[in-house]
Amino acid sequence: MSVAHGTCFFMTNHSPQQPIGVFDSGIGGLTVVNAIVKHLPKEEIIYFGDTAHLPYGDKSADAIRYYCIRIVKFLLEKNCKMIVFACNSAASAAFRILVDFFQGQALFVNVVDPLIQTVAQQDFKKVGIIATKATIRSDVYRLKLLEKKPELQVHSLATPLLVPMIEEGYIQNNISDAIIANYLSQKGFQNIDALLLACTHYPLIKKNIISYFDEQVQVYDSTDVVAYQMREQLEQYQLLNDQKRQPHQFFVSDYTDSFEETTKLFYQEKIHLEQSNIW
Repeated sequence: MSVAHGTCFFMTNHSPQQPIGVFDSGIGGLTVVNAIVKHLPKEEIIYFGDTAHLPYGDKSADAIRYYCIRIVKFLLEKNCKMIVFACNSAASAAFRILVDFFQGQALFVNVVDPLIQTVAQQDFKKVGIIATKATIRSDVYRLKLLEKKPELQVHSLATPLLVPMIEEGYIQNNISDAIIANYLSQKGFQNIDALLLACTHYPLIKKNIISYFDEQVQVYDSTDVVAYQMREQLEQYQLLNDQKRQPHQFFVSDYTDSFEETTKLFYQEKIHLEQSNIW
C-alpha cells in the first residue's frame, strides 16, 4: 500500500521500530541529532558524516548531489524509515532531486523548509541569512521566503570562516566575537528583525550572535523545528516508536581522532565514530 506524501508516494510497509537516518557533510549535523534525541527520545538514530568530502559549502551542486545519493543509499541499506538532510548545503542542492529519485522508500525531512515555514509565519519586515557558500549560492532560503512573503526584505551572506572557527573550538572568545562582528556589521544587516542561521554548525554560536545584536533581533536555527516536523510526519504515518530503542550509531566516511574529539562540541554525550568507506 502507498499513500501520498507531498509530490511523491510513501510505501507504508515500514515499522515504528526502524531507525531514522541523519546525515551531514561532517559532524555539525549532530546539533540536529541533539534536538531529535530531546524531542523523540525513543527513536534510534543512525548518523552519517561525510568527513571525507567536507566541507560541502565549497563543492559544486553536482558533486553534492553525487555524495548525497550514495549516503542515502547507505542509510536505506540500514533500513531507515526516515532520512533527515541535516546539512543546509545538501538540502539546498539535492533534496528535491533525491526525494524523487528514492520515491516511496522512506520519509524525507530537511533543515531548510521547517525553518522557512517558522520564519514566514512571523510579522517580519526584514530578515538576514548567514550560511555556507553553497547554500547562499543556491539562493534557496531567499527564494522560498519570498514565495511565502513577497514583500519581505531579505539579505543573504556567505560566512565561510564560521564553520572552521567553530570546529577548532573558537567559541565565545575574542576571536569568534571579532569574526562574527565582521560579518554582521555589514550594511545589509542593519535594521533586520530576524536572522536565520542556515548552517547546522551555527547553533553553537547562537548566544554570541544574540549578544552582538543586544538581544534586539530574533535569531533562528533549524534544530528544534526540524524535530517538530519529524514528529508530525511520524505520527501521520503511524511510525512513531513507543518501544525501547536500539543504541544510536555514528558513522563517518573518514575517521581521525580529531573528528571524534570535535564531536564533544556538537553532541551532548560521548560517542564513538565508526568509519564506513561507502565510496
